[in-house]
Amino acid sequence: MTNDPDVVLEASDLQIEFATRAGTLRAVDGVSFSVRRGRTLAVVGESGSGKSTTALAVTGLLPRPAGRIAGGQIRFEGRELLSDTDFRNVRGDGIAMIFQDPMSSLNPVMPVGKQIGEAMRRRRGASAKAARARAIELMEQVRIPAAAQRVDAYPHQFSGGMRQRVMIALALALEPKVLIADEPTTALDVTVQAEIMSLLADLRDERQMGIVLITHDLGVVAESAHDVLVMYGGKPVELGPVPEVFARPAHPYTTGLLASIPRVDAQQDRLPAIPGQPPDLRALPAGCAFSPRCSRAQDLCRTARPELLPVGEQRAAACHVIDREAFL
Repeated sequence: MTNDPDVVLEASDLQIEFATRAGTLRAVDGVSFSVRRGRTLAVVGESGSGKSTTALAVTGLLPRPAGRIAGGQIRFEGRELLSDTDFRNVRGDGIAMIFQDPMSSLNPVMPVGKQIGEAMRRRRGASAKAARARAIELMEQVRIPAAAQRVDAYPHQFSGGMRQRVMIALALALEPKVLIADEPTTALDVTVQAEIMSLLADLRDERQMGIVLITHDLGVVAESAHDVLVMYGGKPVELGPVPEVFARPAHPYTTGLLASIPRVDAQQDRLPAIPGQPPDLRALPAGCAFSPRCSRAQDLCRTARPELLPVGEQRAAACHVIDREAFL
């Protein structure tokens, strides 16, 4: 853990478990990261890597009673979050979350303005009139046209992109210090995706929020994030500044993810793909979880789990076969 005042949210050796019929499942194991004011941390990886589970844990929204934080620490502005009460006290005005499907997250029978203003009424004691005025103001800030006329509209009366803007307005109602965006551009066309990501970046800079961006879209990460955490099989495999990681990935899994991105400057009949499938968390290999799919795997990779160790000054990677001196 750090005493840096610019670090607003941090996790250390986070471990998350779920109780299943087959026994206890370790969904996230040993994840550490920090989020700074005015910066975006992207968390990337294939489906099942533990990205969204990590996001739910740091907001205290793990499904109960099956899910629980089994180990590690989560700190918000230097204060450790230990109990449900701690999480409730920081949720909304400390840490807010945007979910990937706004249509299922918004109440379909309540006008969007009332949904946005509800937090102001419940947490700040605002009157209905003041909450409505604040909802209009927030809708304008997220660039919803004719906000004063649409404040009483219902979610189904908005397009997908506009519903996502409503979700952003709702998340911003209590002026959080950290915004967690879980796949915020899923199912949106590329033009609307760009608008949403540009909006989030502008709000981040204006408010000096920290943002945790959960995504599988590395193109969005390249455009929008400052730092990136790559996860595989519930474990961190690489962490560092986006420009450095993307220019020279250290972990073979990161290399494979980046190689699978379509390029406009190259003729490709078929995109490179990482062979095999993501691991079954109920039966992880004894060593590196990525070793069955890795072309560089050695005997040590199959028997010993690699630790997340420094690669150069600002980066870390969990791999036995990295030439770490080459990154100095």
